[in-house]
Amino acid sequence: MSAQSLPQVIIIGRPNVGKSTLWNRLVGKRLALVDDQPGVTRDRRVGEAHLLGLDFAIVDTAGWEDDDPASLPGRMRAQTEAALVGAAVALFVIDARAGVTPLDEEISRWLRTSKVPVVLVANKVEGRQGDSGLYEAFALGLGEPVGVSAEHGEGMGDLFEALLPLLNGYQADLDAAEEEDEENGPLKLAIVGRPNAGKSTLINRLLGQDRLLVGPEAGITRDSIAVEWEWTDPKSGETLPVRLIDTAGMRKRAKVNDKLERLAVQDARHAVDFAEVVVLLLDATLGLEHQDLKIASMVLEEGRALVIAINKWDIAEGPSGLFNGIRTALEDGLSQVKGVPLVAVSAVTGKGTDQLIEAAFALRELWSKRVSTGQLNRWFDHALEANPPPAPGGKRIKLRYITQAKTRPPGFAIFGTRLDLLPESYRRYLVNGIRREMGFDGVPIRLNLRSAKNPFAPE
Repeated sequence: MSAQSLPQVIIIGRPNVGKSTLWNRLVGKRLALVDDQPGVTRDRRVGEAHLLGLDFAIVDTAGWEDDDPASLPGRMRAQTEAALVGAAVALFVIDARAGVTPLDEEISRWLRTSKVPVVLVANKVEGRQGDSGLYEAFALGLGEPVGVSAEHGEGMGDLFEALLPLLNGYQADLDAAEEEDEENGPLKLAIVGRPNAGKSTLINRLLGQDRLLVGPEAGITRDSIAVEWEWTDPKSGETLPVRLIDTAGMRKRAKVNDKLERLAVQDARHAVDFAEVVVLLLDATLGLEHQDLKIASMVLEEGRALVIAINKWDIAEGPSGLFNGIRTALEDGLSQVKGVPLVAVSAVTGKGTDQLIEAAFALRELWSKRVSTGQLNRWFDHALEANPPPAPGGKRIKLRYITQAKTRPPGFAIFGTRLDLLPESYRRYLVNGIRREMGFDGVPIRLNLRSAKNPFAPE
């Protein structure tokens, strides 16, 4: 996505407070020239910033100087004023080590007359050398300052926390547009499983032709094969594109001695990385084995959505008991993700194949789902009230709020203090609550805990 289509965040401040260093940090590359000499930056520089899932255009500007408008510094200041027009947020950067200067006060008065939201950033706080400057910054009347070290990357979590409510609407629109593009593209569907489970036979059945070589010998497929296909939904009649990916069978590592087979298994794992949804194909005549659970866990750890299909259903003995037994074993063996879809199919007769593809499309939609910050935090407040976090050593763990930082797979960030002491059991409580109450059954969820680095953050 180009910088022109992203919300603009403009960096403003007097010369030599670290604006270009902060710009480099947010862009992730040292593109802006940085030196101790003031006035190095003279023109606006625009880059694409990525901060913990927030995407925005970051604009570096010349240092604000109180000079004649006709002079070079005066013309540079006019460029900065022009850059503020149309900006979503202004980052007003001060040097915490130097403290608040009269020019900082002048800039803050000008910013308070603007309608653009302002985040006050106190730079150069590494080693607590800028603590006094942080205290002074409150007097500028722009709210609580965010302490950062642009040089060392400290305080980026706090900066994200300050920007999030100001950019959340823009981010939701961007993500919705990206997700719509992805969802309108072909469903990337990989078929994985142990050797001879019927993966290639299943793809041939879906395609309606013998596109892939099959046979009773295990290990015929070596390379991951991608085939473009269109599935017609029998309910709506809609035709939807699918990219089917056949993979080599995955045996227990101890049984893989052949170098070619090792390479084939590595290729299959690589194919999982590029899939959106992965179908783990089981052999109904063998049931669920430990290797199947290992493959399923690998898929979920990679963040892919997972459907489990029991193949050879046409020759299964005691199908009802088999299905329920596999369901129970999956609930025990895949406790990290509840509600993984389980479908019975026959690659030979075609039974259950439409239900399989339907489940894969529905799962991709969940995998791409975004929940608003407001809805999340209403649930979060109720969850904390129903089961407050523990207080190890008599000191309370403070959970402040939650946001969805990404999709595909869904990723959430919780902000608070003393989060390193939060028990794993409480983390699971929150993940299970998100899955149950926000409707993420069957997809992996990522949960990151982010402690504030700002010394003024409430404990």
